[in-house]
Amino acid sequence: MGTASRIPPIQCLLTFETLARLRSVTQAAEELNVTPSAVSHRVKQLEQIIGTKLFGRADFSLTTEGSEYLAHVREGLATLQKFPGTAGQSGSPGKRKLRLAVTPTFARSILIPRLRQFTDAYPEIDLTLQVSIPLLDVVAEDADLIVRFGTGRYADLEHVCLMKDEVTPLASPAYVREHGPFDAAEDLEGEALLRSPLEPWRTWFAAHGLDWAEPVDGSQFNDIGLMCDAAAAGMGVALVRLKLGAPWLEHGSLVRLYERNVASPHAHYLCWRTGMMDRWECAAFAEWLKKSVT
Repeated sequence: MGTASRIPPIQCLLTFETLARLRSVTQAAEELNVTPSAVSHRVKQLEQIIGTKLFGRADFSLTTEGSEYLAHVREGLATLQKFPGTAGQSGSPGKRKLRLAVTPTFARSILIPRLRQFTDAYPEIDLTLQVSIPLLDVVAEDADLIVRFGTGRYADLEHVCLMKDEVTPLASPAYVREHGPFDAAEDLEGEALLRSPLEPWRTWFAAHGLDWAEPVDGSQFNDIGLMCDAAAAGMGVALVRLKLGAPWLEHGSLVRLYERNVASPHAHYLCWRTGMMDRWECAAFAEWLKKSVT
């Protein structure tokens, strides 16, 4: 049994993995539910047991040995997560499958530009992304985590609010040149207002003191990205959430009509079935996503 003494305590390994990922003693302590000094103590203990320095500088960057050891530790933790009967999961050994259902424009505008950070930090997690339809809650049954857009009243699932946003009317520069200027809210009267059940115009009307009814004519879209594309093609004015509309605004294919933003009545939520967060890959992704989109 001589080798047993060379196996470090599991909490030291978990602490090392957490600190290497978060690079902050305070955040690691918070995630592990221990004091910051316990985090430092466990890492020192681990360094003494294995006889090598894991972290280089004060910013918690890993030494070469630290990086190498982190790969072993993650592989080990992933293996320990496997229980009899689950070992036959497809994919390469040590890979964890994580299935994510996500609304289309959130995926394009918010998730994909940041996703590389996650896949770099967790090479052992295989992500499958599938598109879900916002508001209708049509979600593939086999998703582990679901990004929903709506009111946040989800009795069937546990959930956390990921991202609130503000709306403002956007149109193509050519449309604004042709139909502008838009100085007052009333200037929208008679314009082609693009519609989506995801973003009712009455929110914006009410905030500007207009008692106009929800538009009933004109093109309608159940996807904000398609509505942005239509507005960029000069079809009319779209009421768009700024974080989702960021790519179009950055490219200049859409421009703002007014300075003022109005809070959207809906938000993006991360949802999961009870017990799902017991799987470390789900917890890791949820933690990363919450930090990335705030």
